[in-house]
Amino acid sequence: MDLKLKDKVVLVTGGTGGIGTAIVKGFLNEGAKVAFSSTSQTKIDALLPTLEAAEGQVAGFVADLNKEEDIKNFVKNAKAHFGTIDIVVPNAGYEGKAHPVQDMTLELFEQTYMLNVFAVMLTLKYAAPTLIEKKSGSVVVVASAAAYEPTAGNSAYVSSKYAVAGLTKCVALELGPVGVHVNYVCPGPVDTPMMLRIEKDFFGDTMTHEEAMAMLAGQYAMDKRYAKPEEVANAVLYLASEVSSHTAGMGMHVDSKVSAAS
Repeated sequence: MDLKLKDKVVLVTGGTGGIGTAIVKGFLNEGAKVAFSSTSQTKIDALLPTLEAAEGQVAGFVADLNKEEDIKNFVKNAKAHFGTIDIVVPNAGYEGKAHPVQDMTLELFEQTYMLNVFAVMLTLKYAAPTLIEKKSGSVVVVASAAAYEPTAGNSAYVSSKYAVAGLTKCVALELGPVGVHVNYVCPGPVDTPMMLRIEKDFFGDTMTHEEAMAMLAGQYAMDKRYAKPEEVANAVLYLASEVSSHTAGMGMHVDSKVSAAS
């Protein structure tokens, strides 16, 4: 199937993370042009040679997504570099820290919401005018299966994903009438460094990676494993393409379980 993504200009936040890199590579393989953000130039310089992109097809920008001015400049500089924006993928996120509510702090909640909710809102705030002017394009937010499945002791992360799902649905209603389709993906556990940090946060040194995965993925309906980053990227590519242009405000599960059980 031709997703018709060739020469589309794609904005991806968190492009040097596990899922982010898979998303960047996926769009590049479809012939799109990609501008991605990262927290450091070192990470950008390490990633670029691995992408096998054509000259001028990809560009990385340093941006601290905890800062509105950095997000504004990322969007502005990416548009200036490629001349336009067609697709926006707010992907960067933070797993937060697992604590029961009596031990939670406002600082931890704010830190989690900054990347998982506020940075998404600000990315869309500064990218939306270009999509509105063009009267076309798409947005795919990387949310989480946690937007539908609460976890005891993980209130900051889970509630932030509920919030970003609601935010995305509202933006879908706002931008849909001008020709921009907006959706989100909801991965369960994904085989990335973030998942290793989550295992450590929940289980400490009491379990190996294999034991933690068996516990966390053993409940899944299909193959009892974490998702691959490329599987999440494939969902993003589909929702970003015109193939899905009649789909709006939908959360696509990439977890082999939650949607079947709900």
